[in-house]
Amino acid sequence: MTTRLTLETRGDTQVIVTRRFAAPPATVFRAHVDPLIMPRWLTGPDGWVMRVCISEPRPGGRIRCEWVDAEGQNGFHLTGEYHEIDEGSRILHVERMHLPDPTPDNRVETLFRPDAGGTLMVMTMTVADAASRAAMLETGMAEGMEASYQRLEGLPGYRDA
Repeated sequence: MTTRLTLETRGDTQVIVTRRFAAPPATVFRAHVDPLIMPRWLTGPDGWVMRVCISEPRPGGRIRCEWVDAEGQNGFHLTGEYHEIDEGSRILHVERMHLPDPTPDNRVETLFRPDAGGTLMVMTMTVADAASRAAMLETGMAEGMEASYQRLEGLPGYRDA
């Protein structure tokens, strides 16, 4: 099973990230919303840590994640809100990065489907305009996301959860 993420663009405002995981959809879903699990893997490139994680996976629930580099000199954070949750199969939320100024809202729909004994995840991100999408892609997000996903798959007990 090839697991490395693929990224494609659609129209002027969408980015679609697809990745396979060797764990059941409920496990991959939980890793994306559980504030006790997220800081263990959702850290991007090596050397960064998530020092604050608030995740309230219910309609209207808050999201806040704060990252800092190994020296503690550089950091950024993300805020957002959950809009719809279908336990184990779908998340719809809005998020904005603070770099330090907030980016325009990014509407993110993430689907988790059974696939060859694991999970096929399809994440569709929709931003306000082409310039916002270009700026998002220039951050190196694909490399950071893949590093995080590889870290997730290496967590002890992750596949058995």
